[in-house]
Amino acid sequence: MAHPPGHGAASGTLRSEAPASGRHQTSRALMTTSTDLFLQLRVALPLALFMGLSGCASPPTPAPEVVIAAPASPEVPDGQSIPTPVLEQTEVATPEPGNYAQRDDARLLADRLATEFQLEPTWVFSMLSQARFKESITKFIMPAPNGTAKNWAVYRSRFIDPIRIKAGVTFWRTYEMDLRRAEARWGVPASIIAGVIGVETIYGRNTGNYRVLDALATLGLDFPKGRSDRSAFFQKELGHFLKLCNEQNMDPTTVLGSYAGALGLPQFMSSSVRNFAIDFDGNGRIDLLRSPVDAIGSVAKYLAEHGWRKDMPTYYEVTPPTDADALAKLLAPDIVPSFSVAEMQSMGAILPDVAQTHMGLLALVKLQNGDAAPTYVTGTDNFYAVTRYNQSSYYALAVIQLGQTVSRDASNLP
Repeated sequence: MAHPPGHGAASGTLRSEAPASGRHQTSRALMTTSTDLFLQLRVALPLALFMGLSGCASPPTPAPEVVIAAPASPEVPDGQSIPTPVLEQTEVATPEPGNYAQRDDARLLADRLATEFQLEPTWVFSMLSQARFKESITKFIMPAPNGTAKNWAVYRSRFIDPIRIKAGVTFWRTYEMDLRRAEARWGVPASIIAGVIGVETIYGRNTGNYRVLDALATLGLDFPKGRSDRSAFFQKELGHFLKLCNEQNMDPTTVLGSYAGALGLPQFMSSSVRNFAIDFDGNGRIDLLRSPVDAIGSVAKYLAEHGWRKDMPTYYEVTPPTDADALAKLLAPDIVPSFSVAEMQSMGAILPDVAQTHMGLLALVKLQNGDAAPTYVTGTDNFYAVTRYNQSSYYALAVIQLGQTVSRDASNLP
């Protein structure tokens, strides 16, 4: 959420993309920076997956099997707090949470998903009837209470910490060849791939302990009031999840993931699994939970298909203009690159020498630090590409800087 984007993630991120391809390719103008520290619903997912096409001289290669097994001993994400929900009072009678087997809206949803995803209606409703409402999920998905100050320094400390760095160095030294292989194939730096997996799940340590069926049913049929309604998105993801399980002969009642229904080391939503996951270890199946190599390739492919440009930096340091009107104009597009270097400098922004030759557009990105002075960076197209995984500038900068730290520390070891 590919945390959402792909999101909920076990680590508290949910990749989220925009729904242009089903998972999210919303136009840049509609993308906003989400500082919901834990919502990265990776929502970018067209509709084509694991189809292997070979040349006319050879027979078609069978599509790899997708495997998303439940972790042996799932853990609760470190440091994950439950935000206080903001619930609106209503006197209108609504269906009782859960009890999906007895609810008309659940039956209607089952029929619709069965038609849309070409599944047996009886089987879909049978699976949905086994889903259980989870109140904790409705709390996790809520934004921070009004008045909660955003703080990049605090956010950074949660994701660029000794535990993640140590785990990242071990991951890097174990899979450096695969990280380099993915970089060579898709142009996405090894450090960025490592940064994503580290922020998402601490390199596979926290992949989620909720049944994905429960998470998607809860958010699809009982999405909490007090924030913008995303129930349609989660209903769609439920359809993708059931289709995935049906295609790969998996029992939907046994698959575990995050509170938002994200899966595996990279925390892909089901639509992203079906559209972007890849068998990178060459064993004939895609296993995002137990194969770090598949996760590495899938993250690289996802970013490459969401605008990553080879050899372009992700951001530059910047001193923002002192003129309030100029500053407001530069901040208006948010994370969407909209200004050339010359345009930024004409409005009073001071960029370093290394940025002077940048050929693309830039975005002035503001990250708040509570009561302290904010942090500013100029994001490139590649900074924006990282936000297609999770629509948050805080998330993107954490991914970038964690990856840089892990790469540097791994290289410094004897």
